[in-house]
Amino acid sequence: MLSATVGPLVEHHDVLLVDLDGVVYVGESAVKHAVPVLTEVVAGGVRVGYVTNNARRTPQDVAAHLSGFGLAVQSTDVVTSAQAGARLVAEVVAAGERVLAIGGPGVAEALRERGFVPVRTAAEEPAAVMQGFGPDVSWRDLAEGAYALATGVPFIATNLDRTIPTTQGRAPGNGTLVGVLTMATGVVPRVAGKPESPLMLESIDRLGAKNPLVIGDRLDTDIEAGVRLHIPTLLVLTGVSGVPELLAAAPHERPQHISLDLRGLLEQHPHVVVDGQAVNCRQARVHIEDRTLHVDQQGDDWVDLLRAAASACWTAADAGYPLEVAQVVKAISDS
Repeated sequence: MLSATVGPLVEHHDVLLVDLDGVVYVGESAVKHAVPVLTEVVAGGVRVGYVTNNARRTPQDVAAHLSGFGLAVQSTDVVTSAQAGARLVAEVVAAGERVLAIGGPGVAEALRERGFVPVRTAAEEPAAVMQGFGPDVSWRDLAEGAYALATGVPFIATNLDRTIPTTQGRAPGNGTLVGVLTMATGVVPRVAGKPESPLMLESIDRLGAKNPLVIGDRLDTDIEAGVRLHIPTLLVLTGVSGVPELLAAAPHERPQHISLDLRGLLEQHPHVVVDGQAVNCRQARVHIEDRTLHVDQQGDDWVDLLRAAASACWTAADAGYPLEVAQVVKAISDS
């Protein structure tokens, strides 16, 4: 269930594990309010770690991109799924070995950082295959991966995001491309990125987090990753997961906090009170009757209404009578 805070949410955490795509930026444009909020957070003494499933770019490139928005970011503030993937490779392959690198520059760079020699073809006899996102990944790259996997070497995927947000809409992500290799070879990879735990554990280790907060726009990656490790989470509605997905979220995808955008870090989060078939969040109040959600009072903040509606949906689902999401969306939209 959703959690309340005493004072602003950010004051309860020493490190923020912030996703990038859909949270800080979409394509080349910063998400509204993200830059001023993160600047204020850092000025207040809280460290921000930028934790991304996107393995295409190196941490240096990501830091430069963020600096272009006006954020004060060092490469050590960035942790990528490629770095977490290279750590998994190191568990099964000795340093100095060749590893077939499929994906953008960040994949090869992360392998070099761990002491491996990235290669591009199966003919170079790699000891493992690591696949991460790259917009220029071709059929030939995937074919080389298939040839290498046929020899029985370990297969590491940086992440399995099916899509990535772009300025033109959702595009195929690394998970889609990894699926091609799995279908072709029958080999299922070990995965580093969210919602699997290696990327989060790598981030906590590199950033020295004691009481982190996971912030993301995707329930099935960012939020689930936090839930798996019992780390508090904040869902922002600026990226992939929207209101319908939130209302229908399974227990392992439910955030502890919700906000429209990163301004939620600077706000106190209210109590949500479930009383039988009724749910209150400050002035917002809803109730369930005949498996239908009714809005009794919207209150002054639409997000409070969303918090109440989400809690009602989750309570009903857990009791075995899930509500129709479309009806709930209409009820809170019409109020």
